[in-house]
Amino acid sequence: MKYAAAFFMGALAAVMSAQAAGYRVETVASGLEHPWSLAFLPDGRMLVTERPGRLRLIEPGPDGRPQLRNEPVAGVPAVLARGQAGLFDVALHPDHAVNGQVLLSFAHGSPEANHLRVVRARFDGHQLLDVQPVFTTQPAKAETQHFGGRMAWLPDGSLLLGMGDGNLDRTDAQRLHTHLGKILRIKADGSVPDDNPFLARPDARPEIYTFGHRNPQGLVVVNGVPFAHEHGARGGDELNLLQPGANYGWPVTTGGIDYTYARITPYRSLPGMEPPLVEWTPSIAPAGLAWYDGALFPAWRGSLFVAALVERSVRRVPLSGRSPGSQEVLFQELGERIRDVRAGPEGAIYLLTDSPNGRVLRVTPASP
Repeated sequence: MKYAAAFFMGALAAVMSAQAAGYRVETVASGLEHPWSLAFLPDGRMLVTERPGRLRLIEPGPDGRPQLRNEPVAGVPAVLARGQAGLFDVALHPDHAVNGQVLLSFAHGSPEANHLRVVRARFDGHQLLDVQPVFTTQPAKAETQHFGGRMAWLPDGSLLLGMGDGNLDRTDAQRLHTHLGKILRIKADGSVPDDNPFLARPDARPEIYTFGHRNPQGLVVVNGVPFAHEHGARGGDELNLLQPGANYGWPVTTGGIDYTYARITPYRSLPGMEPPLVEWTPSIAPAGLAWYDGALFPAWRGSLFVAALVERSVRRVPLSGRSPGSQEVLFQELGERIRDVRAGPEGAIYLLTDSPNGRVLRVTPASP
């Protein structure tokens, strides 16, 4: 009884705090095992990935309110789910309204030899059909850490994909013969765009778009301009504006130190390496990344929203052109690790909580 009372009082305090801030938070779906990503279907339904390897559908129930379908979507390929490995992002194909295609990113292989893989498939409302591998990172890596996994479409229909450094040989992020520690760019069918920056170099993987990244888990395109954020070690989390062919420094430059408190590098910046737009030290552990320009929250328009796992918050970073302004820390009253943040088509903000009993939350303006 004491626990129940404490939980109720905590929940009540969170609701009151949210309302005082001008918004209300409601649960759209619960009972999700470490939900990782969310995509909005044209008919108002939502697809949600769970890290252990399930794709779930949120649809209107008998009363018209959203509810989680009991059965996972069938047809998801086998996923390596161990440690940080699992099913990651879900993204609708740019021509989804015509072809019904979705893309998934996930850990593929064995704990001793694994890759980040992207597949595309046709979603018929119940299952995935015609599942086809699109891209698999090379070479295989050992251990199940630092996969990246986020995807975002550029205006020309090409796909950006974040890949982590694998956390074993961090200097691979500076080497162009491997996909580790890179942002990659491919076409929807997995082929290489003919204007990728390292296409003419025989010593480089042609899919590389940018390099020098540690573990990029946020990726969004704003008016044609791509932004990404990545986990640092103990500090040194970064928000970056991506420029084709640019080097973002890891592990030669960083504002963080190692988990052992050892110094990674003496350099915070060097010529030829792009400095971050924003650095977070101590680490907030940035996860999802969204662009908000909706009508429900006029004061938040023109802002990046950064989900934060360790800080248990969402950071709002307003942009003036390409320059970040003063940040606002939101949703800490929830006390939840936030894995993903999305701007809904109706202007609401959606949050995914990182938990064995995770939730999809919807944020709307508080009633007057």
